[in-house]
Amino acid sequence: MEWFDVCDENGIPTGETVSREEAHRKGILHRTAHVWVIRTEKGRLQVLLQKRSEIKDSFPGLYDTSSAGHIPAGCEPLQSALRELCEELGITADERQLHYAGRFRIRYEKVFHGKLFRDNEISEVYVYEEPVDISGLRLQESEVTEVRWFDLEEVNREVRVNRERFCIPAGGLEALNRYLERKTYEQQLR
Repeated sequence: MEWFDVCDENGIPTGETVSREEAHRKGILHRTAHVWVIRTEKGRLQVLLQKRSEIKDSFPGLYDTSSAGHIPAGCEPLQSALRELCEELGITADERQLHYAGRFRIRYEKVFHGKLFRDNEISEVYVYEEPVDISGLRLQESEVTEVRWFDLEEVNREVRVNRERFCIPAGGLEALNRYLERKTYEQQLR
């Protein structure tokens, strides 16, 4: 059974823990870590998205952030981001290779597989910009059915208009876009 730290509105653990099942049954605030894998291909910025397994308890079969997962009780966001990247995609990274992009809030109630799912999370966002050959990735079959590169512009446009293919949280995409804007600005200052 998975256990999470209950956290406050700032993402600070309160000292209480909750099981994954109870967190999603009652909508109890907990933490997640998201990683965006990005590259530039032929002058276009691209993001690697994972297609969620059909057995996932939320948004089965839809494309999502490159890698994301709950932060287990007692763990820190950066270490959880590194673990999820390795478990879901087989990418072994170190702390210096993940760049902090920000934090956002997820909150919704939806029915999946005939069961109400309440999500209430504070999510820490990281960016991984190292070269990735998707043909060499080891996908966690229980979580991910495939990965694919998408133009970031296409993802931004489609997430605003149509949610048929993507379940990417808008806040996570906004954190990525702000990170990229800051990076561009810093490069222009040099």
